[in-house]
Amino acid sequence: MGVYAAAGPRPDADQRSKGGQLLGGAGDFLLHWFMWLLAPVERASLALHLTPGFYNYLGLLLGLSSGILIAAGRLVWGGWAIALCGVADIMDGRIARVTGVASDYGDFIDSTFDRFVEAAVFLGFAWYQRQDPWGPALAAAALGGSQIVSYARARGEVLGVKCTSGLMQRGERLMLTCLAGLLAPGLGALVHVSPELLVRWVLGLIAVSTAITSVHRTVWIARKLRENTL
Repeated sequence: MGVYAAAGPRPDADQRSKGGQLLGGAGDFLLHWFMWLLAPVERASLALHLTPGFYNYLGLLLGLSSGILIAAGRLVWGGWAIALCGVADIMDGRIARVTGVASDYGDFIDSTFDRFVEAAVFLGFAWYQRQDPWGPALAAAALGGSQIVSYARARGEVLGVKCTSGLMQRGERLMLTCLAGLLAPGLGALVHVSPELLVRWVLGLIAVSTAITSVHRTVWIARKLRENTL
């Protein structure tokens, strides 16, 4: 990150063209730094002729595996699987756009696989938290809110309104669930708090923020659609 900052941080062109944001714009430096970090992976993928479909199916496999690992209590391994799944999710879209093979089919497969992955991750957390009465409920609320956020955007785009704003989009959800897996065991030992409790706090944060984001998107898209009919 220091090298990126010292070299003069430059916004990633692909993310700018998509209107990509992290934490409502507050985390855009981290977003563009991460894209810069992945540039060698993108170049290697192009040299090896790896296709967007390869990364779609790799991301699905990693995402489903992360849910199984989390359910089994292997939080750190599950966190790494989520991180790699996120990388695969980024690479499939970037390679599709660079090589000019982006299509409705690819968009459909990508977005649908994303829903499978989120369901697997949160179901994994629900099983991991099965001994606590609040854990599964928070995981269910986080999953429900995440699905509504994604559905509102997809439905809006079908009707001609694009909404990419909101605090808790897919990138933020991936980041938080990844960090929960990677950091909860070590941080819990450091501060003498159970990893399960830390995970519940993360799930609660996702549940509340996705609820807020889903309401925001619903109201914003509905307002735009109403304006278009006047």
